[in-house]
Amino acid sequence: MSEQGQTPVAPQKATREPVFLLPGSVSALAGVMIVIHLASTFVLNPDGMIQLIFWGAFQPLRFVAMADDPSLGLPLLWTPFTHALLHGGWEHLLVNVAWLAIFATPIARRYGAGPMLAIFFVSALAGAIFFAATTLYSGAYLIGASGGVAGLTGAACRFIFQPVIYAEHPETGQRVMVGRQLASWGDLWRDTRARMFVLIWVVLNAAVPLLPLVTGSDMSIAWQAHLGGFAAGILMVGLFERRSAH
Repeated sequence: MSEQGQTPVAPQKATREPVFLLPGSVSALAGVMIVIHLASTFVLNPDGMIQLIFWGAFQPLRFVAMADDPSLGLPLLWTPFTHALLHGGWEHLLVNVAWLAIFATPIARRYGAGPMLAIFFVSALAGAIFFAATTLYSGAYLIGASGGVAGLTGAACRFIFQPVIYAEHPETGQRVMVGRQLASWGDLWRDTRARMFVLIWVVLNAAVPLLPLVTGSDMSIAWQAHLGGFAAGILMVGLFERRSAH
């Protein structure tokens, strides 16, 4: 007597969803910032913290001081970039990490890790230059990732507001999403959402120097770094577009 049955099916391994949906490069950059801040908070003593700021923060006054002692200008080789990895407190850090996660993610997914990091650090450099132009003799120093993230924001606004492009799959005929086109300057200005985003960004940051007149206190916001970084990102993103088909 025979018995009818079904061929047993091997159990499939459940696919594991990543805990974080951020690209690895974005998570790594945020992780470096967090580790540095943890170390500066819980490992360094006050003297060590002073040394970290001295060697890692961007201080425009060095351009003046190096006329008397050239060695004082040596940190200018790296501090226009390393200042973006330092933060003044947990609130400062968390705001920048959240901002990084939002705007670095579309850049990393569109262009990859290298271009994302290039935009971040070149924008940090541009932010430092803008900062130096207005604080050269003040003795102020610059720390924080906001210039670099502002650059990623400027780069992202060149395509995140553009309509999604669809194409027909050559074999199945199915309608598939291709991506978003990088906006030209004309497209950026004609698109209401993109235009308002850029204008609001520029106006809000340009208005920061006027805040003490209203609040009576200085909020210590490096608006120059925001504007410089944003300008760098929105300008340089096109350099990477030729390597990507969207």
